[in-house]
Order: sequence, then structure tokens, then C-alpha cells
Amino acid sequence: MSEFDLVVSGNIVDADKVVENGWLGVRDGKLAARGTGRAPQGRQMHDAGGRWILPGAVDGQVHAGSQAGQEGLGHASRAAAAGGITVMVDMPYDDPEPVASRAQLDAKIAEVERDCHVDAGLFGTLNDKHGLQAAAGLIEGGVCAFKFSTFEATPGRFPRVEEDQLYEAFRLIAPSGLVCGVHNQMQELTRKNIARMLEQGDTGWDAFMRAHTPLIENLATAMIYEIGAETGARAHAVHVSTSRGFELCDMYRAAGHRASIETCIQYLMLNHEEHSRRFGARTKHYPPIRPQAEVDLLWTHIARDACTFVSSDHVSWGLERKDNPNIFKNASGGPGLETLLPAFWTGCEEHGISPSMVVRQLCRNPARHFLLDDRKGALEVGMDADIVIVAPERYRHDPAHSLSAVQWSSFEGREFTARVAATYCRGQLVFDGAGIVNQAGDGTFLRPRAA
Repeated sequence: MSEFDLVVSGNIVDADKVVENGWLGVRDGKLAARGTGRAPQGRQMHDAGGRWILPGAVDGQVHAGSQAGQEGLGHASRAAAAGGITVMVDMPYDDPEPVASRAQLDAKIAEVERDCHVDAGLFGTLNDKHGLQAAAGLIEGGVCAFKFSTFEATPGRFPRVEEDQLYEAFRLIAPSGLVCGVHNQMQELTRKNIARMLEQGDTGWDAFMRAHTPLIENLATAMIYEIGAETGARAHAVHVSTSRGFELCDMYRAAGHRASIETCIQYLMLNHEEHSRRFGARTKHYPPIRPQAEVDLLWTHIARDACTFVSSDHVSWGLERKDNPNIFKNASGGPGLETLLPAFWTGCEEHGISPSMVVRQLCRNPARHFLLDDRKGALEVGMDADIVIVAPERYRHDPAHSLSAVQWSSFEGREFTARVAATYCRGQLVFDGAGIVNQAGDGTFLRPRAA
């Protein structure tokens, strides 16, 4: 009788090294052994040959419920598996109301257990309707982070939390050890700029970036870290698109504060001059896609390992929300679960950065950030057998084949150098390179470990 349920062999990519001719032995959904050389026998064998073996990716910024009836966690989890993501950490800003109470959280947990093909952790938030006192129930219920915004993106669903309330929220959450992530955008400056540009009829494809200046983002980033310093909370800027944001984070870290920073794959792989000109509102994000000069600076912070993690900020808006000639009237965000890993791998390769950086930024670091690293983010004995096979292959991304709720992408036509060939979640094959092969409900809800 075989000792292992599954044995996977190939080139193993760890956070600190690449192990050629390695193998992993899986038993009961966990990694039971690993080694090099000749692989032992398992009931199932997957010889990846010259392909790469990575831990399952953890996407720390997913918006599966932003548009009611459009996607949902189950559909998003299919796209996640196709992108090598075995853990989605879903944001609380669901349509029509955000997850700001224990009852709403419990309902969303039930959705995970019923519909998901991969595992999921959940953010919570706080709002006026349920009050700051709801924090305790959300923490007890198992959220792995909190999310707030300094800007009202959508009334009710995505509200602004003013500075004094943000301070109180951070203070309440700090003892739990959970991170307080914040959408970093100054509301008054944003609205003044947009109002002026609307009055002037300045609403074309390039207006959105000019309305959302670096100062709008950087001031908010600094405020987030200062409130973290005042309260002792883990303060996190959720989508930093400027080099100055990383400098600010460095300052607070050097002073001993628990500051962390995230950028998104679109800020590393898209630029204003080429992609926003080509795709228009499809590249509209908060914050905006920046010029290539800023993109180049962001890669210097990736190269020096200063980023906490990289995420997708995935949201599957229908194109009816992206086709208005007035750039300001279009929804912000776009699909990204399937492109996160291939795009970041490609970017690292193009910048001469080791594949181990992919594991740090997409696997180990986000697992640690959300307190899921007791079972996720690494190919170590005792961890969940979340395994992704990545094939070295050059191809141009075609969103027509997407497993997401929409078949469009700002990465359309972008050449990638890596393709996800298989995704296993807790030892079970989820994506075989062509389609989803497990069942809805095979995914599980993930609670954070004690801080």
C-alpha cells in the first residue's frame, strides 16, 4: 500500500530558494514529506518534469460581491483556481451592504462553505448602521482582517470612515492582532479636482489619473500609518501605486511601528501612456494606473523586498459599467484572479528577480499578513497541500477563455511567460489546466490563528 495519497515532483520554488528535482508527498490533505531525487510512490503521481512547483497563492484583495448577481464567491473561486490561487481573502464591500455585523459574516461564511472551490478568508468592516461595537462579534466570528476607506466610493456599500472614527476602530481592533487595512484616498481633494474637471468638460481617458494626483494618495497613506502609530494597531495601506508610499512605510517601520504595504499587479504591469490610452475606462482603478516612470520605481521596492504582498484587487464589473465616454462615470476596478500569478511571474522574470520573490509576495507574505501561516503559504511538512504547477510558456493573454464572470481584461494581449498547469487545494485537484474538476463546496472558510 502506498504511503502517500499524492506525490508531486518537479522544481520546487520556496520563499528562499529553488529546489531542482524535488518531490512532495501528500497525505490526508497535508504535506507529509518532501525530498529530492527519486520520488516515492503515491496513489496518484504528478510528474511536473521541468515545470515549477509553488505553494498555492493567497490573493489578499478580492471583491467577489461588489455587483449583486454578477459573480459571488463561488464563481470567483473558479477563476482563482485557474490562476493558481488557493486562498481568496474577500473584501467586505458587498452589494447592497458591507459585512459589518456578525449575522452578515455568518451568512457569508455559509456562502463560502456552499459555493467555493478553493479556500477563503474574509474581511469585516464597521459602519454607522451596526456601530463600532460590532467589531467584537466580527473578531469572534473569524474575520482575518478589517477594511476601511478614507473615501466614499459608493454610498452605503463602500462608505468613508472619518478620521476620528478610524482612530477608534483601530484602537478597538489593535488588541486582536488583526490588521486594519485602509483604502488610501483623500476625499475632499479628490472631489474638488473632479468637480473642476467636470466643469471644464475634461473627462477623457487620461483625466482620471490627473484628477487623482499622487498627493491625494500619499497624504492618506501617511494618515493611515500615523493612526496606526497612535493606537498600536497593525496599519496597512491596501493599494499603493507610488514610490513615495513605500518611503512613508519605511519611515514608520524604522520607528518601530507595525506598518505594512501592498501594491496590486496592475500598478506593476500596466502604465498610463500605453494601457490607459488603449483600454480607457477598463484600466480605471483606485488609485489610477500611473506613468511608466512610476511603475519602474515600484519595481525597485519589489526588488528590495520592501512590499508586504502583491494582490489583484479583483472585481468582475460588467462592461456596461466601463463604457461611458465620461471617465468619471465608470466603475473602478477590473478582473484579476487569473492574471495575478502569471503577470507577477512575468514581471519578476523581466526584471531579473528570482522566482522565490513570487512565493514571498503571493504566498508566504500574505499568509502571514492574514494570520493564516499555520497552514498556508509554504510547501513545508505539516502545511495544507496547496500546490500549483506553473509551466514556463510564452503566450498572449486572451480573456475570452476566462473562468471569471466576465471575459474582458486590461491584460488582454499582454505576453506572459508562465501558465498555471494545475492547482491543488489541500491535496485535491481543483484545476487541471483546462477546467475545474472539483465540486462547489469543496473549499473551506479559514479562521486566523491567534496573534
